[in-house]
Amino acid sequence: MRNGTRRIATTIAAGLLTAGLLASCGSSDSGGSSSSDGGSKGGASGDVIKIGYSAWPGWFPLAVADQEKIFADAGLNVELTYFADYTASLDALVAGKVDVNAQTLNDTIFGVAAGSDQKVIVVGDNSTGNDAVICDESVKDVKDLKGKTIAAEEGVVDHFLLLQALDAEGLTQDDIDFVGVKTDAAAAGFAGGQFDCVAVFAPFTVQALERKGSHVVVSSKDFPGVIPDHLVATADFVKDRPEDTQKLVDAWYATLDAIKADPKGTTAIMAKKAGLSTKEYDSLAEGTTLFTADEAMDAFEDRKGDATSLPEMARRINPFLVDSGLAKDEAPLDGLFAPEFTKAYLDDKGEG
Repeated sequence: MRNGTRRIATTIAAGLLTAGLLASCGSSDSGGSSSSDGGSKGGASGDVIKIGYSAWPGWFPLAVADQEKIFADAGLNVELTYFADYTASLDALVAGKVDVNAQTLNDTIFGVAAGSDQKVIVVGDNSTGNDAVICDESVKDVKDLKGKTIAAEEGVVDHFLLLQALDAEGLTQDDIDFVGVKTDAAAAGFAGGQFDCVAVFAPFTVQALERKGSHVVVSSKDFPGVIPDHLVATADFVKDRPEDTQKLVDAWYATLDAIKADPKGTTAIMAKKAGLSTKEYDSLAEGTTLFTADEAMDAFEDRKGDATSLPEMARRINPFLVDSGLAKDEAPLDGLFAPEFTKAYLDDKGEG
């Protein structure tokens, strides 16, 4: 991979976070981090659960859980931190600055390959179009990407999507002029005419598509199952606080129920967090498919040859990351997925 190795591996090797990472926590959240105190309910342990998330339609339900006191009603004391910089949220989980983070499967495997012990506790959604490579009018299809200047945040999800798209057409990153910049800067730069193409995720796709003549060349819709999104916890958190882990999983599904019961009110919360109008936010709905608990259990099942199976997708991602130079070694996958909490939720509901 050009421009050095993946930053998350460097962070682990150093064994610390920079002051800049700490400063980025909640930097786009006017309130910084917020806390949902379980009060007299106290939760299973009563200790704070630190959760990180960033800009993605499948993760904005966490803002609903916080604002609508769903965490508190579950007896959880949650400190929710919004990261303007998605990569900083990944680093925070690696460094133990948060207990749980909202992140993609491929970025989770990056971390595990670099030595971080993490567990997928919630299957939140699949990206079904909200990750995209957006180009100017000179690019008609993926083959036209050859020789083009393409911006993306190096080493994270839409860089991964870009490499997948190139690989499908027999191309590599060496065939393009890749520019590694933060996702928000990539979208703004493309909108301002600095790049031929940009690989970004929603809601930054909205900004990128403001450029005249811009259009989606390829998206996660073209790669079903390739970009699943999760709540991922440190293995120590799951081991030391299984009751809190269960309550958190239960609260996630209670939040999805709240969104279904009050789509207008909850969409307003999520749109505000995304910095979009409710109309703009609604336009993103088809590009992110939120999973029910039953759908999550189906995704947890190991089905060889089926990209909608998380274990199968993990097996495909592992060698791809190594071959693409994004990871030095394949990640150990044993114990990566923790479906038992979703199963317990369904059993408690009488649906297991």
